[in-house]
Amino acid sequence: MLRKLKLLAIGAALALTLPTAGAFAAGKTFYWISHGSPADPVWTYFLAGAKQWEADTGNTVNTSFHNGDVASHQEAVRAAIAAGADGITTTSPDPGSLVEVAKEANAAKIPIINFNTPDPTASFDAYVGGDNVVFGRGWAQYLVDKGLVKSGDFVWMPVEIPGATYGVQEEEGIKSVFEPLGITYEVTDATLDQAEVITRMVDYLTANRDKIKAIIGLGDLVTGSIKRVFDQVGVKPGEIPVVGWGNSLDTTQEVLTGYVNAAQWQDPQATSYVALSLANMQAGGVPAGFNVITGALYEKDTAQIYDDILSGK
Repeated sequence: MLRKLKLLAIGAALALTLPTAGAFAAGKTFYWISHGSPADPVWTYFLAGAKQWEADTGNTVNTSFHNGDVASHQEAVRAAIAAGADGITTTSPDPGSLVEVAKEANAAKIPIINFNTPDPTASFDAYVGGDNVVFGRGWAQYLVDKGLVKSGDFVWMPVEIPGATYGVQEEEGIKSVFEPLGITYEVTDATLDQAEVITRMVDYLTANRDKIKAIIGLGDLVTGSIKRVFDQVGVKPGEIPVVGWGNSLDTTQEVLTGYVNAAQWQDPQATSYVALSLANMQAGGVPAGFNVITGALYEKDTAQIYDDILSGK
């Protein structure tokens, strides 16, 4: 009898402290805010994850893209706060750019989950996505360990948006490997328009082909354009080693056909899905209190796995 009373007491205590099922019920409104461009293929998959979560949970997800425009991105977060959002999931367009708006969300007691591009200086409740510094270091180390670059070599690193969080953090990791070895590099601007990306990359490669020993694509749009660029310039697959992002069918195919040596998978659909789930969990009274790190570097032998995922197979 005593044991039964203890169990009843524990049950009553749990009922008082744990959120009710209604706290997690459908009908809430969340905001999904990206620094990216809807023209960038990888963001199609991030968006698909958000839409899938919306369909699965019955909640509303308001989505927006800001094409690297920091002021517009900040305004979108503030608009979500003003609208009384149940939760916000957002990328970080530039290091430190969302510090103040994150504080505003905290003050309003609105969960704010960072995804895709981390910024530990902002008071986000959690982060979901890859570690860009680790990814950059991994790409550089891959080229070194495979004997594809050595001291005195030059590496070209195209990026869509110079100064954006992801590129800055990736370069930090790359520099930590290359600088001690005397390997030099240059980061060049490629924009968010794929036609313009290809034009700029073709021009740069044509002018600097003799000195480029390897390429690191600091974004999905640039890495996914390698085949088109190589074909225009007359560079054969494998002639110049390439590593970088790999969240698009363009890049999985480039790995399978030898244009790209190794590419980084970030689980784009799952990243959005988990970020919104954490926001919903916190909105229901369960603090997130932890980060979720995603990502895997794949080569030709495993590229088909990711190609199938992106193809919906």
